[in-house]
Amino acid sequence: MERLAGRIMLLWGLPRVVVAFLAGAIGALALPPFGFFATLFVSFTLLVWLMDGSTGSPGGGLFARFRSAFWLGWFFGFGYFVAGLWWLGNALLVEADEFAWALPLAVLGLPAYLAIFYGLATALARLFWSDGVGRLAALAFGFGLAEWLRSFVATGFPWNAIGYGAMPMPLMMQSAAVLGISGVTVLAVFVFSAPALVGTKKGMRTGLALATALFCTHVGFGAWRLHLADSALAATAENRMAVRIVQPVIDQARKLENSDRVEIFEEHLALSALPPDGDGKRPDIIVWPETSIPFILTQNPDALARIAEVLQDGQVLVTGAVRSEDAGAGLAPRFYNSIYVIDSEGQIVSASDKVHLVPFGEYVPYEDLLRRLGITDAIAMPGGFTAAPGRALLTLPGGRAFYPLVCYEAIFPDEIGDDVERTGALLNVTNDGWFGATPGPYQHFQQARIRAIENGLPLIRAANTGISAVVDPYGRLIKGIGYNQKGVMDSTVGGVSVPHWDRDARKNYFWLVLASMFLIAAISRVGFNFRTN
Repeated sequence: MERLAGRIMLLWGLPRVVVAFLAGAIGALALPPFGFFATLFVSFTLLVWLMDGSTGSPGGGLFARFRSAFWLGWFFGFGYFVAGLWWLGNALLVEADEFAWALPLAVLGLPAYLAIFYGLATALARLFWSDGVGRLAALAFGFGLAEWLRSFVATGFPWNAIGYGAMPMPLMMQSAAVLGISGVTVLAVFVFSAPALVGTKKGMRTGLALATALFCTHVGFGAWRLHLADSALAATAENRMAVRIVQPVIDQARKLENSDRVEIFEEHLALSALPPDGDGKRPDIIVWPETSIPFILTQNPDALARIAEVLQDGQVLVTGAVRSEDAGAGLAPRFYNSIYVIDSEGQIVSASDKVHLVPFGEYVPYEDLLRRLGITDAIAMPGGFTAAPGRALLTLPGGRAFYPLVCYEAIFPDEIGDDVERTGALLNVTNDGWFGATPGPYQHFQQARIRAIENGLPLIRAANTGISAVVDPYGRLIKGIGYNQKGVMDSTVGGVSVPHWDRDARKNYFWLVLASMFLIAAISRVGFNFRTN
């Protein structure tokens, strides 16, 4: 290991760039659908050794070392995001004649942008770099801060944070209930970097012991929490709802055509009307995916009447739909990506609009400027969608409520407000059909599961092509429909949350963990300077 570490440290030029890129790409195998979390030990071990050799040009001073470390992290991040997000290009191929030109921007441009955050992480870590355990803490601090910034800068895109690689199964997901994804990411980087100490020896015993203790605590806490799960959920046994999720598997190109709308609508209704499976209990709630209804419902009373014909007395349909709103005289109407609750009489009894829109997918940032350059969004609505000013809870007849998350809103933990405590479940409707049979739908599903754990609530997830599922508050799959499998799924969902740490507590623990890594790194750096001067 010492010989290998030495060779990695001494790499220069193109070989150094290639190893950094491959180290990041290998780490992406820890993400769904693969879940090989051990690959991150390889990734971060290589990154530490590369950082050890990150000296910059002779005589260049601090700035040269900072710049060298930044580009090292950037190439690492570029490899990680290209390998983990290449599937985004599939969305542009749905209408290839119009958007194929933008394929390089999705497959390479977005990863190049996201890699800047990892470049900042390694550059920051380089300021506190030492020769022992402290440098692992410095890297953990840098990545923790960078991932936090990535969650909100330029509207945020925290997809595939490093912490998700440490949570491939419910046993290893429970730490998110205490630390959230941000806190798990900080500690994960420290643990995944620990094998680098074997190659350099300095601080090896202390570092490996600490990393082993953290990993065992991570797994042990998961085992303990899952052991208590069934008794904790027993309180919800008398307050459960029978839910049917419809997964229609409508091809995205077909959804974009105007000629097939009635047939698509009837396919949803036919699946909804199927007899119940299992114990034969009629579903109380039927859930359709994002933008399932191919009409503006408020302009199509016949569609509402048709829904009323299919629903039995007391049943409720919860569905994604496009909502229009008059913007005033002489102005084009505004359109919202919404969720409706429709009762058995065909009345819309509750609605919630999407708050966090997808840039260049649902709206165009700096629209006037970019449209002059020929860059338009990929949504068929005139002018794209409008973001709601705030999130409204979905209230069902009888007083129960769902916390609505449309599509990729489920990847933003900090956007779930305190009013989530007044709901009985998270509801995520999405259309991952844009991405085809790629890792994208599996990655999206994992991140939604973590939101259930963080908030101590079950998750109801309806996706056009999958993965649709009911997940309990511990992230365990109760029942689901695999990707690209057309059909319905009947299950029950508890209406009471399990004991959990609230959002403020998770934030505080994240900052506490981050501060601890900073202190370890800073103290180690001071000691390193003292020894070398």
